[in-house]
Amino acid sequence: MNIHKHAFSFFLLLLAFALIGTSTQPAYAASQREVTLPHIDRFYIDSPDRLTPGSDLTFTVEGTPQGKASVRINRVKKNIPLKEVSRGVYEGVYTIKSKDKITGGTTLRVTLQERGQSTYETYRMASASSTAPAAQPAAMKIDRFTVTPIGKIEPGAELRFALHGTPGAKAYFTIEGITANVPMREVSSGQYEGSYTIRRLDHFPSAVKIYGTLEANGQAIGAPLKQALITDTKPPVLGNISPRDGETVVAGTVTSVSATFDDSGGVGVDTKSARVVVGGANVTQSSVITPQFFTYRANLPPGRYPVEVTARDLAGNAVRQVWTFNVVQQAAATHLPLRILNHANNDQVRGDITEVRGRTAADAKVDVQVQGISSVAGLFGVTQQIYSQSLRADANGDFVFSFRPQFPVAGTRYEITVNATKSDLNTELKMVLFQQQ
Repeated sequence: MNIHKHAFSFFLLLLAFALIGTSTQPAYAASQREVTLPHIDRFYIDSPDRLTPGSDLTFTVEGTPQGKASVRINRVKKNIPLKEVSRGVYEGVYTIKSKDKITGGTTLRVTLQERGQSTYETYRMASASSTAPAAQPAAMKIDRFTVTPIGKIEPGAELRFALHGTPGAKAYFTIEGITANVPMREVSSGQYEGSYTIRRLDHFPSAVKIYGTLEANGQAIGAPLKQALITDTKPPVLGNISPRDGETVVAGTVTSVSATFDDSGGVGVDTKSARVVVGGANVTQSSVITPQFFTYRANLPPGRYPVEVTARDLAGNAVRQVWTFNVVQQAAATHLPLRILNHANNDQVRGDITEVRGRTAADAKVDVQVQGISSVAGLFGVTQQIYSQSLRADANGDFVFSFRPQFPVAGTRYEITVNATKSDLNTELKMVLFQQQ
């Protein structure tokens, strides 16, 4: 078997400059800080004369050491990991399967990740009939890929991107889940610009991924955007705290300590920064933490429980909230039971119609209010009254209601208030549900 080794060489320039904002725009200046991307210096493919099932493709990548390298072959679903066999040298093998359609001209994407940053490059396999190595394309580079921050993610706002790198290439950007391969115009040598206007139904998650790409001579190079899209100086807030400050709950049942995060049009909460302390114990690792809420569930013994929650959004703005609740051995004589049976606080619901089943005292009056708070293009606070009704519990204390929003949007927060009344007793319960993403 003859082995052809195809070598492609190129270099990425290190990002050496940070954009400096004026003293009147500290948030903008902070968002313009650049990062150093990992680099791929060389990529080799060892392939047989005929690309037939059972044949091995051997890949070698040289670049930034102590990273994670992988290869993705077009029309092959498996991502091929490479192992670092020596400093900065990664190797891996893929055996061609009968269902694979790999030919001369098949494209491959090589990705190298290091310290949370990633670089990818695209190559095309040489034809098996080629008797000489293909001419090596000129080295490509992306010096920087930036965005002009805006005040708020909302319909009609324009995101303006700039990419500086190899001149005379084809440039475009992709916003994952929103739009792909939007062309950028070369306004001067190596300087490309493009824009995207946010639509009404666009949903921008807090960690949306955006990439800029340069392509020329069958070669492509990409760089991720490492800036915040908005100028965010406002810290997030905690809402829908449960149990509420000063509230008393009964021992012997699982207590759910929870709250929602609302960044009010900001870049979203960084879940890695969140810290939850209940009764003096750090329970962060035992909590469910998302950009929208946190929940800690435990069977707590009687006592007084201070709660402290701290977090930062992705722009670095910090929030700290402290409150206290009590756990008692048994309910007071004036307690009216009230609980939801089929949902826990901060559960996700799917579909257009959500049914809620609960239990209280027999023949109690139950008043229900449901508000939906939607995120349209990342804009929090679009509120609609979804359900308002008075019910009557049956002889077993059971009651049920269902609600259906006019426009169910992924990530919508449903704030539910249930108030049970019988004779002179009254109990209120609040919970939050989220529309499944």
